[in-house]
Amino acid sequence: MRELSWYTLTKAPMNVRDEQLGEFLLDAGLIPSSDLDAALKKAHDKRRYLGEILVSDGKVTEDDLRRTEAYILGIPFVSLKGQKIDFEVLSMIPEPIARKHNIVAFKKTTTALEVAMLDTDNLTAIEFVKKKVGLKILPRLTDQDSLKGALVQYQKDLKSEFGDIIQKEAVSVKSLSDEEGGEKSEKDLKELAEDLPIVKIVDTLLNHAILQGASDIHIEPMEGQMVIRYRIDGILHDAMVLPKDVAPGITARLKVLSNLKLDEKRLPQDGRFKIETADQKVSFRVSTLPTYFGEKTVMRLLRDSSSGFTLEGLGFHGLGLERIHDAMKQKVGLLLTTGPTGSGKTTTLYTMLDILNTPEVNISTIEDPIEYQMARVNQTQVKSEIGLTFANGLRTLMRQDPDIIMVGEVRDQETASLAINASLTGHLVLSTLHTNSAAGAIPRMIDMGVEPFLIVSTVNVIIAQRLVRRLCDAGKERYLLNDDEIARLSKIIDLDRVLGVLKEEKIIKDDQDWGDIPFYRAKKSDECEDGYKGRIGIHEILKMSPTIKELVIKGSTAAEIETQAKKEEMITMIEDGIYKAAKGLTSIEEIFRVVSE
Repeated sequence: MRELSWYTLTKAPMNVRDEQLGEFLLDAGLIPSSDLDAALKKAHDKRRYLGEILVSDGKVTEDDLRRTEAYILGIPFVSLKGQKIDFEVLSMIPEPIARKHNIVAFKKTTTALEVAMLDTDNLTAIEFVKKKVGLKILPRLTDQDSLKGALVQYQKDLKSEFGDIIQKEAVSVKSLSDEEGGEKSEKDLKELAEDLPIVKIVDTLLNHAILQGASDIHIEPMEGQMVIRYRIDGILHDAMVLPKDVAPGITARLKVLSNLKLDEKRLPQDGRFKIETADQKVSFRVSTLPTYFGEKTVMRLLRDSSSGFTLEGLGFHGLGLERIHDAMKQKVGLLLTTGPTGSGKTTTLYTMLDILNTPEVNISTIEDPIEYQMARVNQTQVKSEIGLTFANGLRTLMRQDPDIIMVGEVRDQETASLAINASLTGHLVLSTLHTNSAAGAIPRMIDMGVEPFLIVSTVNVIIAQRLVRRLCDAGKERYLLNDDEIARLSKIIDLDRVLGVLKEEKIIKDDQDWGDIPFYRAKKSDECEDGYKGRIGIHEILKMSPTIKELVIKGSTAAEIETQAKKEEMITMIEDGIYKAAKGLTSIEEIFRVVSE
């Protein structure tokens, strides 16, 4: 018998030894003996489990390893691919637990519950499920695809369940509203807001939006109906259409939750509230606006779990990332993020604050609104109605002995000059500005009345950004660019420059050209309806170099500043988008949808 390693790490399934695993993989023809010998030596030298080494080296797939382990342990292996699980059985394990522990219920008898798992040694999960359902638990090993498919079924069934609840409750509200007519008083509206069907509709609507991963909810009254739309990954989708009769009740309920005036329908109002689900806390920022057919309500969803990002996770990389880290190491100066509303500027600032947030520094912010609460950061909310504006708040912050100041937005000349002054007097200032490009921030500040010599003395780095949708791993198809597509691309970007960046960052091999780079298109799948899931940033990072400072002092245009920045290795937003498309993160079509030049 071949001499096999005896060492088994705790990551190995219970009682699976390297010796057994190696023999079974050889017998099954899943690995040649030469590869096995090399992997055994590596496992022994590194004191790691053989299976872990084989998977990390790409010699066997995770699923093949799991099937072999299941065979050795005598645990049945189940494939759930394409199998519709009864929702009553599936929901016996709550979705957050299923996702966290990779465990799903798929078959139930009067005495036992069969569960599919990636790790049958996870005794904590098995014990939890056993206590919850009060049945004998029969663990079965499964593969990644089976588990993914089962987890998608949670969302599909909940979607249809939510739709049914809302439509059912809307009918009962209709019958109530038929009995009453005329303008309702504040007391009537309060009673309507507390009416059980309305409460159920609103609760279900909010939970549905959280489940869908929506960033905004639009509730729009029309002539004969009420339309609910969700913004998911930056795109608005129709979620459902309700009878017009439920509109007053839903608006009243949201006003009660947000502490707004119930009988004020002629003026816009703003408020907020927070709800907790099984696995996260979500704040809702509420805005009402009078329209021709009634009040329109828009809610922005802010998830507390959205903190804890990294700059790399947001899509920063390479030289641009180095420039941001260099700017963050400075004790003084101004660091700006720019872009339109909803382009992720605030998230970028919060991520930088999270990195800078150490016990040695005092960080103060003035924001409108405070989107996420951060530990050990002094956050102040703008209240312009009582005179607490960005400018007044910033003046006060200067007397609070801060090391780092974050100003939510530079909106006017007064705030801009105060931010500049703060960065000149020994503070690192982070802020946002509404411009379309990094170079465009400079003329925008000059337009606000900031002197060019002050800009070059204070600004360290300007980041411009947009958000693009990520391609779903389960829904994308590979293709190569043809000559016509490469020719069209050459009119928009410098092909040689971007190719150089791709080679430098090891995205492609040195001998590859544009016709050899695999790109991906969105493809519909069970997991992703339109082929996309989540978003990632595309950026351009302009460093205030000596040559760019000279151009600013001369009064050069944004185009001239950008041309010089590109000579100094700045990657433009569209070029960064093509880089991320080459990495398979997004599609070229999505880049062109978001960035138009």
